[in-house]
Amino acid sequence: MVLNIWFNRWFSTVSHYMESIRNNPDQQEFVIYGTHPNPDTVYFNYCDVSGTEPDIAGEEYLQFCIDYCIQNNIHIFVPRKENVLISQHLDKFDEIGVKVLVCPDGDLMAMMDDKAAMYRSLEIRETEGNCIVPIPTYRVVNNADSFKKAYAELSNDNMKLCIKPVIGEGASGFRIIDNNADTIPFIFSTASSQKISYETAYKILQTEEHFPDLMVLEYLDGYEYSIDCLAEADGTLLTAIPRKKGNGRIREIEYNKELIEIAEKMAAQYKIPYVYNIQVKYKDNIPKLLEINPRMSGGMHISCLADINIPYYAIKLLLGYQVEALHPKFGVKATHIEQPVILSSKEPAILA
Repeated sequence: MVLNIWFNRWFSTVSHYMESIRNNPDQQEFVIYGTHPNPDTVYFNYCDVSGTEPDIAGEEYLQFCIDYCIQNNIHIFVPRKENVLISQHLDKFDEIGVKVLVCPDGDLMAMMDDKAAMYRSLEIRETEGNCIVPIPTYRVVNNADSFKKAYAELSNDNMKLCIKPVIGEGASGFRIIDNNADTIPFIFSTASSQKISYETAYKILQTEEHFPDLMVLEYLDGYEYSIDCLAEADGTLLTAIPRKKGNGRIREIEYNKELIEIAEKMAAQYKIPYVYNIQVKYKDNIPKLLEINPRMSGGMHISCLADINIPYYAIKLLLGYQVEALHPKFGVKATHIEQPVILSSKEPAILA
């Protein structure tokens, strides 16, 4: 049976996952659908069927997803946009016979989407004697006065600080607080876009009486790792692949017992199914949690170089099949280079 699989608004790197699913070891045939509001989305080139989707959100978008699945006879839906809301309404997809690659526990999804809520959950576990992974020192603020207070408290020990939204993806909204950021040498330095002085941040935050929750937290200055995880439907961990982020675009698939044990503890406690990603960063040789992404990560295609077809196996588990024992190949160092992708080509008009 040929299966129709749909990816809604995703990262451009989803093109790698489409290819991994298409070129699967079981020779299962798929028709790959992809949508995005931008008609020039690059991953459309990797789809069998593609098209624009409306730039809407919330319940309206949820209904769009249901309608799209019905209209296109979708068997498998792999959401990124509104994946928390979708996880909370899986019954609507069950009714139309669509399998959705998302954690079916809507409350757990919402907690993982909220970095502060996830931190609080881990803090509670630690008070119960179950330390899963250390977390950075942090405060949650939503007005300029609470930001000022948090900055004063946390900077007392000369701790370097940063800020980031409680809910957000990747580096969106992330800033390192650097009081050299208001100097002329800073303007001429590199990587300045991720730094902001305390005074500038405070001045900006004062423009609103309240703003969405923001975390003020300890800046972690060591190596960053993404741990890509594959698990059975009941959350049993099948494999965890630590991916070290080196200089520039260098990435290394590393056997790191400490990080694999963190993944095992996380799986035992939270039982996240199918595919997810744990991000940690080191400080003083201690790995501390950045966030958990209950979906395929943007760089997971690098982890697939460990000879594990994570996207396809996640789909296979979603469909109720078993996956054989997995043996990742560690020690792979990789990078990538840009290459042009032709989106369209038109012959020039010939004048008579």
